[in-house]
Amino acid sequence: MVLTSQVKTILNGYESDNPGTKMNLARLLNAGRLGGTGKLVILPVDQGFEHGPARSFAPNPEAYDPHYHFKLAIEAGLNGYAAPLGMLECGAATYAGEIPLILKCNSSNSLAHEKDQAVTGRISDALRLGCAGIGFTIYPGSEYCFEQIEELQELASEAKAVGLVVVVWSYPRGPGLDKKAETAVDVCAYAAHMAALCGAHIIKVKPPTDVVALQANQPVYEKNSIDVSTLAVRVRHVVQSSFAGRRIVIFSGGEHTSNDSLLTTIKGIHLGGGFGSIIGRNVFQRSKPEALALLDQIIAIFKGEK
Repeated sequence: MVLTSQVKTILNGYESDNPGTKMNLARLLNAGRLGGTGKLVILPVDQGFEHGPARSFAPNPEAYDPHYHFKLAIEAGLNGYAAPLGMLECGAATYAGEIPLILKCNSSNSLAHEKDQAVTGRISDALRLGCAGIGFTIYPGSEYCFEQIEELQELASEAKAVGLVVVVWSYPRGPGLDKKAETAVDVCAYAAHMAALCGAHIIKVKPPTDVVALQANQPVYEKNSIDVSTLAVRVRHVVQSSFAGRRIVIFSGGEHTSNDSLLTTIKGIHLGGGFGSIIGRNVFQRSKPEALALLDQIIAIFKGEK
C-alpha cells in the first residue's frame, strides 16, 4: 500500500494511535476511486433500524437484499460500507476483502420516542467480520447524551486497543433543540467538536444551515465576524471546529432529494474543505443504474473534476 502525501498528512494528525488503527484508516483512505485523495464517500445502510424496511427499501425493492448494498458500494468504487451487525453478517464472507466495512454499533427505531440508541454490535463482532472500524451515534442535547457518550468511550477505548477506526455520527437533538437548531451551523460545529473530544477518528455531521441557534453564540458569531453565508464557509467552520482539520469530518446526504440538490450540497462540502460524504437513502433508494451514475458525479466532484 503506497501512501500519498494527502493520506500521510491526514494520518499524522492521529498522534496517539497504534499502527493497527493507522493501517485501518489508510485502508479506508486508499480504497475505491477516491483512494489516495484524502477524500471519502461511504455508503451507510442503517435506515432499516431507524425508519423500518418499507420506508427504507420499498422505493427500490432490490435494496431489501443485504447483498445489494455490498455490490452497490463495490461497483461504485466507494471507500467503505457501514451497516448494523445483521446486514454485515449477510455478506461479509461473500465480499470479504472487496471493500472496507464499518460495523454500526448502536441504533434507534421509530417505534420508540426516546432520543436514545441501543448498543447492537460489539468489538468482537467487528473483528470477526474483518471490519476496518466501528460506527456509533451520539445525540448531543438529548436526555440520554451523557449515557451515550459514556457508552461511546467504552467502545472506542476497546476499538482503539485492537486497531479499529472509530466513526462517530454526532446528531444534535433533544428537548432544547427545534428542527432548525438541529442543523444550525453553531450547533453542528459544537456537535463535531464534541465528537472530536470523545476521540473520534472520523466525524459524521449533517450539512449546516446558516442559522445560529444558540442565543449565547449569536453575539460571538457577530463580534468575530464568523461568515455563515454559504455552505462552503459553513463546512469550513465545522472542519475548523474539529481540531482545525486534524480530524476527518464527513457530511451526511440527508433525506431523499433531487440529483441537482444533492450535487449542489456535495459541491459546497468539497469547496469548504470537507473530507467527503456518507450517503445512504439518496443512492440506495434509486435504481442501481441511477445510483451508480449519481455516485460517479459525486466522486468526480470530490476528485476536483467537476
